[in-house]
Order: sequence, then C-alpha cells, then structure tokens
Amino acid sequence: MNAELRRRQELAKPIEIVSDVWGGCGAINCPGVTIGSRTVIGAGSVVTRDVPEGVFAAGNPCRVIRKIAEETDG
Repeated sequence: MNAELRRRQELAKPIEIVSDVWGGCGAINCPGVTIGSRTVIGAGSVVTRDVPEGVFAAGNPCRVIRKIAEETDG
C-alpha cells in the first residue's frame, strides 16, 4: 500500500492484439496477454491469459466459449 514503493516496483508488460480482433465494450486486457487474430472478446470480459486465434471468449476471468466457424458466401 506504499505509494513510493509501488512507483519503484511497477513493471509494465505489453499487450499484443493481433489483426481482426473485436473487443466488446468495457473489456479489460491485463498486462502481458496476447489475443489471437480473428478473435472476439465479449463485453465486460477480463482477459487475464492469452486467448487463441479464431474464438469467441468472454467472462471474468475471460475463457474460450467456442471456436468461430468460417462463413462462406453462397
């Protein structure tokens, strides 16, 4: 709870959001996570771990709900 100690010890970690990711309103990405391409993160989710590509993930903590099927026209 010591503010001075927190300023000295805080270490930021990058967040990697790959292409074609959609993050719902209010989603929180914790430091160090990677979200794979073509992934959808549900609104209000808290992403605490890496999320693979091509899935719908949601919740607190965020977890994979299902794979996203490729849609084709006609």
